[in-house]
Amino acid sequence: MAYRQVILANGEIHHMINRGVEQVSTFLDKRDYSRFLETCTYYQKVNPPVRFSFKKRVPKKRLLNLGKQKNLIEIICYCLMPNHFHFLLKQTEDDGISSFVSKVTNSYTRYFNIRHRRKGHLFQGPFKAVRIAADEQLIHVSRYIHLNPVVDYLVEDPKDYLFSSYQEYLSGGLNGGVVKKNRSYLILIL
Repeated sequence: MAYRQVILANGEIHHMINRGVEQVSTFLDKRDYSRFLETCTYYQKVNPPVRFSFKKRVPKKRLLNLGKQKNLIEIICYCLMPNHFHFLLKQTEDDGISSFVSKVTNSYTRYFNIRHRRKGHLFQGPFKAVRIAADEQLIHVSRYIHLNPVVDYLVEDPKDYLFSSYQEYLSGGLNGGVVKKNRSYLILIL
């Protein structure tokens, strides 16, 4: 069994990526992208009360405290591509990144396999992670992530791509969306 070379420590920022197995498309339409992002928002929390797929079946009272729970991670930026995804994540709790990615990819794979009548793994192996060591690297990696749809000829301008955090940052607001935006991230990323 291969062990992770990069130590995922609290307070550190990591660029993480995972691809579809055999580069198969992991997002086929807007509904798939939206479901993945909803799943990411839900599983940022330390102890969600139920699996995401059961969320609508649970009384709202049980979900009220979800917003008050601590986050495992902070999502600084992301981009969902047709056959892979990128995240810049800051770990805030022990084993936060691994737990978050595991819950999100497992939940989304179950959803995708049921919806598209398929079986088996959707993502290939363990996710890749690279530690961000300096602000310059953070700027470079966030630019790389947000330009991914342009490089792959999906759009001509990153602001036209709906499935990345670029539009969230352009809106300038510090509230709403998937991304944990604070003033220092806004300055560095834009």
